[in-house]
Amino acid sequence: MNAIFQTEPNLAFIVLRLGLAVTFFAHGTQHLFGWMGGRGLMGQVTNWKERYRIPIWIGIVGVFTEILSVPAMVLGFLVRPLALGLMIFLAVAIWASHWEHGFFLSGGGRKGMGIEYCLALFLMALTILVGGAGALSIDQMLG
Repeated sequence: MNAIFQTEPNLAFIVLRLGLAVTFFAHGTQHLFGWMGGRGLMGQVTNWKERYRIPIWIGIVGVFTEILSVPAMVLGFLVRPLALGLMIFLAVAIWASHWEHGFFLSGGGRKGMGIEYCLALFLMALTILVGGAGALSIDQMLG
């Protein structure tokens, strides 16, 4: 249990946590509620099933991982397990949707986005997984 909560009181991890929280609030609410031009839960997971052959239940787990990561990152509570979940979610996105389009997010007249953005988010989540929640976190208080 201590490995989940142990962290150093580093202020830099707050920046990473809040960056992930903002990003996955926007992205996750598109997927869950259809906000900001999103499809909503069933529309999103059906799209993933049709385009990438991702089973509906795995898509639902992915959407809820996105959403649950938001309060986890804001509060700094259970950030390591949620960071791992985000890494898995992002690895699937990179593999299933972005890899074929190369590295760069846009350009070259291609249809689709490369791995650049998802890779940056993956590395942010990896940093949280390795370093923990940092300062001003429930994990720090419990560790």
